[in-house]
Amino acid sequence: MTSTVGRREGRDARSLPSVVIRFAGDSGDGMQVTGDRFTTESAILGNDFVTLPNFPAEIRAPAGTLAGVSAFQVHIADHDILTPGDAPSVLVAMNPAALRANVADMAPGGVVIVNSDAFDERSLAKAGYASNPLEDGTLSGHRVYEVPMTSLTLEACKPTGAKPRDAERSKNFFALGLLSWMYQRPLDSALEFVATRYATRPLVVEANSLALRAGWNFGETAELFESSYRVPPRELAPGTYTNVTGNTALAWGLIAAARLAGLPLFLGSYPITPASDVLHELAKQKHFGVRTFQAEDEIAGAGAALGAAFGGALGVTTTSGPGIDLKSETIGLAVSLELPLVVVDIQRGGPSTGLPTKTEQADLLHVMYGRHGEAPVPVVAASSPAHCFEAAIEAARIAIRYRTPVYLLSDGYLANGSEPWRLPELSELAPIDPAFATPPARAGDGEGTGEFEPYARDPETLARPWAPPGTSGLEHRLGGLERHDLTGDVSYDPANHEKMVRLRAERISRIASSIPEVEVDDPGTPGGGPSPLLVLGWGSTYGAITAAVRRVRARGLSVASAHLVHLNPFPPNLGEVLRRYGRVLVPENNLGHLARLVRAEFLVDAIPFGKVAGVPFRVGEIERAIVDQLGGAGSGEAGS
Repeated sequence: MTSTVGRREGRDARSLPSVVIRFAGDSGDGMQVTGDRFTTESAILGNDFVTLPNFPAEIRAPAGTLAGVSAFQVHIADHDILTPGDAPSVLVAMNPAALRANVADMAPGGVVIVNSDAFDERSLAKAGYASNPLEDGTLSGHRVYEVPMTSLTLEACKPTGAKPRDAERSKNFFALGLLSWMYQRPLDSALEFVATRYATRPLVVEANSLALRAGWNFGETAELFESSYRVPPRELAPGTYTNVTGNTALAWGLIAAARLAGLPLFLGSYPITPASDVLHELAKQKHFGVRTFQAEDEIAGAGAALGAAFGGALGVTTTSGPGIDLKSETIGLAVSLELPLVVVDIQRGGPSTGLPTKTEQADLLHVMYGRHGEAPVPVVAASSPAHCFEAAIEAARIAIRYRTPVYLLSDGYLANGSEPWRLPELSELAPIDPAFATPPARAGDGEGTGEFEPYARDPETLARPWAPPGTSGLEHRLGGLERHDLTGDVSYDPANHEKMVRLRAERISRIASSIPEVEVDDPGTPGGGPSPLLVLGWGSTYGAITAAVRRVRARGLSVASAHLVHLNPFPPNLGEVLRRYGRVLVPENNLGHLARLVRAEFLVDAIPFGKVAGVPFRVGEIERAIVDQLGGAGSGEAGS
């Protein structure tokens, strides 16, 4: 896309390799839209980027209070990056509450751009300021730019005839225009977005467009800023790229899996933060044979998805931690029925209602063991927003091939964050064979008895036949009571129960033979041996761990890293890998779930490094933990 609006190559534009920008304001100020559009502009220019939206949990927190602050952080770069950045180098604060809630995260000497019109006595008091931070030296460690965004927006929107209260709502687009000038972003995509999104409201289109241009023109003419900046594009492999969030990628992965298996896709779901966007996205895709059911509760959503699986569809149910509590009985039923079912858990802070809009990785032990009886379930975890696509296909592949419910773990950070994603070629995606059962040979034909055996097992996978109802000759019984091996009749025989329990466990164990071995990134020591420390991660810690390891190696220290996608069963070579290293550090957004599992399974002294603050790890935090294990001191630098 070639931009014709807002293009400027001034002699004072400085080149930067990367920048971390955070937009912050009241929950009604449109900060998520502003950040998303700035990200889209950067994507069009070819930058690499990673985003971190931050939402308030309260639906209608009082305006101007800390509880109502909404923020959107984006890290753009001319090179490969893995995280949204440890600390913003630029903060755009639309009111005092936004400033107070976010300024402590700033990098030293960073740029603070404030909407000075919002810093009146009442707003300062609501934010908890005893004095004006723009005047009392609070921000002396930063470069502060006071911009009267509200009044400039009202002036720009006068030609529309909009009421001042309505015109003021466009101030987020003024901020977007100003930052677009400051970092040489084209405005075309933002103008197109405004025209499309508000097509039925011409006055809103005109006001937002005028505010956007006014922000750009203010940067160009006010001579307030010493220069503008340019972040060159990153060199990417050839292909078609899109800006994708984790929830969108996951939804597309489920659609792709269903198409690869030739199955209809059915989602039974109850809306819950931060999983609801998967339901919203799949509801748009009926043309791909997708059927979505917004159930009355979590139990009904899981039951409907399991019923769809019985009927021969790819059954999926989506939720977060509180919903997993309620779905557990149905998942136990799916274990007994041995039917394919994908259970998506977008983790959030707990326990109970906990932190609905914040991220955590604290459901791992729950999904591993949170069912009564011996009920093992495979667990797959996505590692980045784009990887959610591949993880969804992998979870569906395992569910279909091994006739089992599968947990697919994501979290709030991955779900709402975004990054560039290269659309795969169809040839890159392997087909999935549902291998439905066929009617048995009739007695007298020289083969079989003519009786369908619903618990006869594939000799390789131990999967039982998948026999959707309605096919003559495949009539059979299923239910939650223990079944007789082969016939499916209800059985209370002790020996049969022992056999069925062990068969179900062995079936899950055999999945390890069809998953990749864990890959270890280890530069080794000068003497040719392994590094003294292995950093082992899973899920959304991938970016921060990998960036931290890069930093530590840049300082001349040797450290290895490995990241797990398959958590049950573990990759077949994991035990061998762990035993190579004297120390194993396990960073995770919980209090040591994976560390407990690898300790129990492999008898290694895994060192837990937990964080449960509702936000992702910063690269510097993991860097310091690695260096401490290696006997040094952390650098605490920002970036990556």
